[in-house]
Amino acid sequence: MPSDMTTYLHSTPVIEAEEPSVKAFVKENVHDATDPKTRAVHLYYAVRDGIRYDPYSIDLSVEGLRASGTLKARRGWCVSKAILLAACCRSIGIPARLGFADVRNHLSTARMRDLMKTDIFYWHGYTSIYLNDSWVKATPAFNIELCKRFNILPLEFDGQNDSLYHPFDGAGNRHMEYLAYRGEFADAPVDAIRETFIREYTHGDNWQKGDFDREVKTETSGNHPK
Repeated sequence: MPSDMTTYLHSTPVIEAEEPSVKAFVKENVHDATDPKTRAVHLYYAVRDGIRYDPYSIDLSVEGLRASGTLKARRGWCVSKAILLAACCRSIGIPARLGFADVRNHLSTARMRDLMKTDIFYWHGYTSIYLNDSWVKATPAFNIELCKRFNILPLEFDGQNDSLYHPFDGAGNRHMEYLAYRGEFADAPVDAIRETFIREYTHGDNWQKGDFDREVKTETSGNHPK
């Protein structure tokens, strides 16, 4: 491993690689795997499906982004889930960093669209993991139950190929468009994310009052959501 990888192995206030609950989660989910790639794959699926996706859980404080807090809540948004996966990887000596992109997301609810006034999600987060001498992108945001309800193809991760959102869902409808990449970081660029959110979004306190699970069930109980 190159010496400059040490930056991507350290614990930070939010990427809590040494936190006991993170270590326990890792131990529970890597099973008997010993090689880094297999371990990373196990951890990806543990975070993807063990932590429910909830865009209303956005909290851009250190406390709100901590890996341990996401584990305790068992839900999180794309950035907090990416942070948790990075913490898990670092805890067992696998270099990991946080990647960000602006995306046009067609998976949302009517309430979300009304509050956001846009279908662009700024600073969408993913985890970049160093495996077999290369960086591989892993996106653990949407849990399998959510994918089934919205008829979108779940993102798989094999430790070799980038795991990025599909442009179309299972019915051929638009799903996700990558508009711009913002780079990959050793720690969460919280100030930059907060600045963009304040400038681009106007939802205020009403955002946290949403119930994403209930909205999804309501909109997918009949026809496929538009």
